[in-house]
Amino acid sequence: MSTSLKHNLTSAYLDAARKLSPKRARRRIVAYVESYDDIAFWRTLLSEFENEERYFQVMLPSVTSLAKGKKMVLMNTLNTSELGRSLIACVDSDYDFLLQGATKVSHKINKNPYIFQTYGYAIENFHCFADSLHEVCVQATLNDRHILDFPAFLKRYSQIAYPLFLWNVWFYRQHDTHTFPMYDFNACVRLQEINLRHPYRSLDEMQKTVSAKLSELQARFPRYIDRVEQLGTELERLGLTPDNTYLYIQGHHIMDCVVLKILIPVCTVLRREREQEIKRLAEHNEQFRNELTGYENSQVNVSVMLKKNSGYKNLYLYQWLKEDIMEFLEREEQSRR
Repeated sequence: MSTSLKHNLTSAYLDAARKLSPKRARRRIVAYVESYDDIAFWRTLLSEFENEERYFQVMLPSVTSLAKGKKMVLMNTLNTSELGRSLIACVDSDYDFLLQGATKVSHKINKNPYIFQTYGYAIENFHCFADSLHEVCVQATLNDRHILDFPAFLKRYSQIAYPLFLWNVWFYRQHDTHTFPMYDFNACVRLQEINLRHPYRSLDEMQKTVSAKLSELQARFPRYIDRVEQLGTELERLGLTPDNTYLYIQGHHIMDCVVLKILIPVCTVLRREREQEIKRLAEHNEQFRNELTGYENSQVNVSVMLKKNSGYKNLYLYQWLKEDIMEFLEREEQSRR
């Protein structure tokens, strides 16, 4: 695709354009993202750093294509040499943070000071932050009763998935995406239907699947066992622990095949409770119908609410991102002096 200024900006171009602006005009910093779905997340983050001197404009890198994805942002329409103080790239890490330069894309993401990454797999993992999920249910159902301890559940999920996750990352570090591909790993760590009376039974079933796959890999590749264990020690320095593995697993999988599998039945129960309460308190049928209609109109689909969830600001990954943006701005400020 074309990389002309007609289609793509460069940091140098933006810097030159600023010199033609009034001296008191705020400096614009363009932030390229992977897709339209990512704009809200990065806008929320970057707006915290806007002031009377600067503002951010979050956008896709191409006005000529709807193509999405990290490679689109970093490799095709955007040459990373064009990044700078007035043009940054904001991307999902996928596995690239954990790969630590094992691939060309991973090397670029981890070494370029003008590329900002989520550290966890993707933005979806932020939306699925365990500590925020009760609030998602409240917003969707207007019922504040606790049915399930989401942090404890996802902690146990993570502990079960962790040893198999290390194998998956290890193969990807060896540039081997065929022996144990991500879709095989995801198939092992998906939840079946949740019974809220016995929610941990679904994790027990997952444990059986994970254990069987672990035994298979260890039998096929005994020479790799020690190396995989050593990888766990290395990745712990990058924030991955047995308790938070869900933050590093493919985001769409965690959202669709784990978290929503929990939230949908929880919200169904919470809605029924609220409807029964309205029926119990209504003095006559007309009041019941009016109150029930009002309640139904106030509800929000839990999957929609989850995608809009911004209760991740205390998550350590978000704090790392804030520190990165702050360092970038301080570094650029010092270079101007």
